[in-house]
Amino acid sequence: MNIAILSRNKNLYSTSRLAEAGSSMGHNIRVVDYMRCYMNITSSKPTIYYGGESLGKVDAVIPRIGASNTFYGTAVVKQFEMMNCYCVNPSNAIANSRDKLRSLQILAEAGMNMPITGFASHTKDIEGVIESVGSIPLIMKLLQGTQGQGIVLAETRKAAESVMSAFRQLDADIMVQEFIKESAGTDIRAFVVGNQVVASMKRIAPDGEFRSNVHRGGTTENISLTDEEKKMAVNASEILGLSIAGVDLMRSNRGPLVLEVNSSPGLQGIEACSNIDVARIIISFIQEKVR
Repeated sequence: MNIAILSRNKNLYSTSRLAEAGSSMGHNIRVVDYMRCYMNITSSKPTIYYGGESLGKVDAVIPRIGASNTFYGTAVVKQFEMMNCYCVNPSNAIANSRDKLRSLQILAEAGMNMPITGFASHTKDIEGVIESVGSIPLIMKLLQGTQGQGIVLAETRKAAESVMSAFRQLDADIMVQEFIKESAGTDIRAFVVGNQVVASMKRIAPDGEFRSNVHRGGTTENISLTDEEKKMAVNASEILGLSIAGVDLMRSNRGPLVLEVNSSPGLQGIEACSNIDVARIIISFIQEKVR
């Protein structure tokens, strides 16, 4: 099988592991820098060019689209779809997952449990936005932020008003979310492939920090999920149309809550923590889909 991995850097851990797993299972693997592709989008013969020539026959695509390249990256994925190539995660699902507002609205519409969340853009009614979510403290996020960037914990009403006022001056869209105190600076990453959770880990924030992102000094440990948590992770992925996803969950007094769904989840942390060959599971999943 000819499998293309859409990635800007072949040396990234996730990209190299997928390439290694695919090659070891007898497939032809090609890492394609999607930002260097160009396309003929005519309906009669849609084509993708790379390095001055047509990419040729591709049976399956694994998109590893960076957040800052979502627009062009999803256009390339869509082009593969037009060429009747199996894409593990379709373009519209990737686009929806990258839009924090839209993705949470889609999940909420489907009845998924999540922290009480509000959105705002240019409103001057700062107090009203805070009241719509509930009690202090609050988590305040820039919609454009990734990997824990642009996230602030406002522990008093005055602090919440000051942060929101500052965000407004940045001309930024803002998400305001209840603070789940009982989570104690931890969350869960559930790695979904197809209709099952294949690996999971708990992420723990360092002392004095509420964000559990590993990139910001957080640590990880292996964790066993409850049946409810597994079902929630799989359902969240399916609702957004993703076959491969990293679903972030948080344990609360009212049960598990969905925080976010990542359409290009990294493999390094989850493989190291769980000691599970997630890359091989992904390739096996593709084998089942493309016969």
